Amino acid sequence: MVKKYTLQTNNCYFMIIRLEQLNPTIGDISGNISLIEKAMANAEADKVDLLVLPELVVCGYPPMDLIERQTFLDTIYQANDRIITNSGDTAVLFGTATPNNSTGRKCFNSALLVQNGYKVTEVHKTLLPTYDVYDELRYFEPNDAFECIEFKGAKIGITVCEDIWHNFELPYLTYDVNPAKELVEKGAEAIFNLSASPYTRNKPRSRQEMLQQHVERLEVPIFYANQVGGNTELVSDGDSMAINSDAEVVGRAPLFEESYIDLKWQPEADTLENIGPMPVEISEKIAQMFSALKLGLQDYLNKTGIADDVVLGLSGGIDSALVAAIATEALGAENVVGITMPSEFSSEGSVTHSQQLAQNLGIELHEIAVKDLYDQFNTALNPLFKGADFGVAEENLQPRIRGTLLMAYSNKFGNMLLNTGNKSELATGYCTLYGDMAGGLGVIADLYKVEVYEMARWLNEEYYGEEIIPSAIINKSPSAELRPDQKDADSLPKYDILDPILESYIEKQLSVAEIAERGFDIDLVQDIVELVDRNEYKRFQAVPALKVSDKAFGTGRRWPLVQRWTNNRN
Repeated sequence: MVKKYTLQTNNCYFMIIRLEQLNPTIGDISGNISLIEKAMANAEADKVDLLVLPELVVCGYPPMDLIERQTFLDTIYQANDRIITNSGDTAVLFGTATPNNSTGRKCFNSALLVQNGYKVTEVHKTLLPTYDVYDELRYFEPNDAFECIEFKGAKIGITVCEDIWHNFELPYLTYDVNPAKELVEKGAEAIFNLSASPYTRNKPRSRQEMLQQHVERLEVPIFYANQVGGNTELVSDGDSMAINSDAEVVGRAPLFEESYIDLKWQPEADTLENIGPMPVEISEKIAQMFSALKLGLQDYLNKTGIADDVVLGLSGGIDSALVAAIATEALGAENVVGITMPSEFSSEGSVTHSQQLAQNLGIELHEIAVKDLYDQFNTALNPLFKGADFGVAEENLQPRIRGTLLMAYSNKFGNMLLNTGNKSELATGYCTLYGDMAGGLGVIADLYKVEVYEMARWLNEEYYGEEIIPSAIINKSPSAELRPDQKDADSLPKYDILDPILESYIEKQLSVAEIAERGFDIDLVQDIVELVDRNEYKRFQAVPALKVSDKAFGTGRRWPLVQRWTNNRN
């Protein structure tokens, strides 16, 4: 509950501002309206002057090609009218789509300010990103005019998401127009930004730096309200915050939670005060990524309605162990089923370590031996394979048998199959199509192998405070166990060498020569880059992967399958 204030002795006018981060569902306009109206009612009861909600909160972000359907847009416009009609003394600034009645694309990505049943103003987004996962110029018409809004005696500037990022760490493009600067030059005493910014491992740090940089240059406070929640592979982290004109973070909402912060702003005195809980301390990066994956999995199931329960293969290795732990924390142990499927090449620990993990997590575990099935496949193929040496085809039969068994369980009982592959494997093609690449969602597919180990250790040491993921799983040499005495190191460099090369190529987009200059053997770098490029066809068929990196496989990395460009050393 917001504290009640009286005017101070200097009679300086103030207003109470609430920045609220909601978790909308794309396309669930009636459900989103319920979230918005609840926030409005609470703000009204707490005597808030201005409630600020995220970008496109009415329809959820990103709506993608739903925007092309006129019935979808019409439903959004009707929802806008409902919010306007139901608004009271508390003004509401919210993100939505609005119609473009002129030439160009048929709608805008907009912010509406409404109060007492009236639309006070409508502001459109100017900078429409088209890089990485964003494709907004495909759908929305950009703004080309800037005006401040008079609100309760103060002049405010309203921007939407990308408008505030203007050329900050954007490697893909630069913008000619700086919306926040344009508004301050027209007299804005503060900038308000409505966002639906997805999380990456560097985003909380860079977001704060970006906002502080704006404040230092513009010398006005910034109020930033961001969406929270998972939508397919994207997970928005919230992290709504207010920064005063001295570039100090005055209020900050927690990551990955629906929440709000309340602030007292005195425009004439240029003071901004946090009147709720103290600003939240940002957790370490590995903890952030865990929270992102946990929320992403929860929302993927809740919002799609695919299933309430999940199933995954437990190999006794680190990847499946980590996914099992994330799933248990996200969904509850009663909703997670593990299946261990040893073959003749499996180590003893593939079963015993899986059993110990399942017991520690409290999840159900089943065992299906695949040796007999594998032998039957080899017998059936023997007339065709006769005379050929044991090789990749025989190795890949095992994960394909396992994938078939897991999908059969999924089909029979309705549990969604979780994919347990990591980014290092996906990058190099160290995975089997129609086998261990099966599933409904890639939970750790944007974590490099070294990050998988780091998160597993962090879970034991910091999150649980005890050994839940058995140390034997963490400490043993990684292996696919598809042939006798197989180790990952037989086919790939050690992960502390491989992963920095992969990150340099995939995320930093460096050339082979530039990566080699960082201290890596140039022939090794060339081999790894060729592996990445050669296996794009596998990733094209991969399951959606929860994004936590700056450049994840999926919609944000559009690499042609049919192409003859080969990365060279220049």
